[in-house]
Amino acid sequence: MSPLLEAVRGDITRQEVDAVVNAANSGLRGGGGVDGAIHRAAGAARLQAACRAIGGCPSGQAVVTDGFDLPARYIIHTVGPVWRGGTAGEAETLASCYRRALAVADEVGARSVAFPAISTGIYGYPPAEAAEIAVTTVRSARTEVSLVRFVAFDEATLALYRALLG
Repeated sequence: MSPLLEAVRGDITRQEVDAVVNAANSGLRGGGGVDGAIHRAAGAARLQAACRAIGGCPSGQAVVTDGFDLPARYIIHTVGPVWRGGTAGEAETLASCYRRALAVADEVGARSVAFPAISTGIYGYPPAEAAEIAVTTVRSARTEVSLVRFVAFDEATLALYRALLG
């Protein structure tokens, strides 16, 4: 069964879902954008300690920590690709982020998951292409997750998701 898909504009750190997805870096160290916001809102010291215990995460993969001070019970950390013009396997790596995050959600029993626009910030992925990969991948995923929420930071990104969701 496919999950219900919805798009909202908002702050991913305030989403009341079982798991939020963090657009992380491979060292899981916290950074700018979504990653920094999640670290600050969850409680940076405890989240950094949990991430250090994991050690890292390769591009296209996903790992999980507790949600700590977030409303979400879990944070699923995934590392998206850096945009290199579209000829370095970026689309498959980005799709893998969504598939692996949903697989991790299934492993921990999360039934509602909120995703940011992975790789569209400092990693430079074109937002329209990233949104299409996100929606197409999640629609075709085999998962027990019943709700996937795409959380857009701005109106332009929200419009992309809404157009794809019909």
